[in-house]
Amino acid sequence: MSMTADKLVAEALDLPLQVRALVAEKLIESLDATPSRELSLPWRDEIRKRCRDLDQGLVELRDAEDVFAKAYATLG
Repeated sequence: MSMTADKLVAEALDLPLQVRALVAEKLIESLDATPSRELSLPWRDEIRKRCRDLDQGLVELRDAEDVFAKAYATLG
């Protein structure tokens, strides 16, 4: 790594846990982003709301396999 990258990483590691998590999330999102397609404002607002709800413990995550298994069981 260059000295600039080393310094940036060192400074990032000194940030509070929640701030580091946000920075990591944004960096990972930037790797998956398709620059030609922008999310609409309503979708961005919905994503922010859902992330906030998760962070505040207002919703419970469930394993997708369990959800689908239960759904398929009700069909048959």
